[in-house]
Amino acid sequence: MTDNSSTGAWLSQEAYDRLKAELDEHIANRPAMAAEINARREEGDLRENGGYHAAKDEQGKIESRIRYLEDFLRKAQVGEAPVDVKGVTPGSVVTIAFDDDPEDTETFLLGSREISATTDLTVYSPESALGAAILGHAEGDTVTYTAPSGAELKVKVLKLEPFEG
Repeated sequence: MTDNSSTGAWLSQEAYDRLKAELDEHIANRPAMAAEINARREEGDLRENGGYHAAKDEQGKIESRIRYLEDFLRKAQVGEAPVDVKGVTPGSVVTIAFDDDPEDTETFLLGSREISATTDLTVYSPESALGAAILGHAEGDTVTYTAPSGAELKVKVLKLEPFEG
């Protein structure tokens, strides 16, 4: 079993291809963005040139997304998550009960936000308060964690299964 916290998220081939296409499109659009900035620069005084500043802001956002996608895809593991998992890992579909109440349950996928477009399940990050608390725990384990609101919550891991896309 691989520790995904250091190597990256599990992605289906479809999710990987979708993100790779987005990255390729952003990279291909770099010359057009540079041309837009140059055109706006030619409009005059840069201190009062809203079009130029907007184009530079957009370029910054796109460059940030490019860096994020390059890093994310470099670390991502493509394929199916391991099925012989003994505890909660990224790529697990987890059912939990809150405060030992079998009626108050939630089923979600522990994974990256990038995979949320490929599923109807709620996706929690392994770095979230809940995700970090249950990571590595097995079915039947009860865990207490501090929610972002400051409240102490107790959850019991009821069921684990690999994400099947």
